[in-house]
Amino acid sequence: MQGWIIPPLQNSEFVANMEYVLDVYKREYTEAFPVVCMDESPKQLIKGTRIATAMRPGQEVREDFEYERCGVATIFLASEPLKGKRHIEITE
Repeated sequence: MQGWIIPPLQNSEFVANMEYVLDVYKREYTEAFPVVCMDESPKQLIKGTRIATAMRPGQEVREDFEYERCGVATIFLASEPLKGKRHIEITE
């Protein structure tokens, strides 16, 4: 779990709780108690405004990173991994 920071005074409690959460994915599928995961992520929509300068011998392509903002979209994801189902919705 690279990138996670475990608080120094709570190492064992944190690890025990994480193991409990991960054990959920090892359960057998039962319709009465489905495992449902949800996530939401806002994304900025952008488009490039300039055309890259073509490459020449001994020189890489030159790009300008100027862009135009085109709003924001939100991605919603709900999945039921033990059943192999997922639902994705994208809204502006």
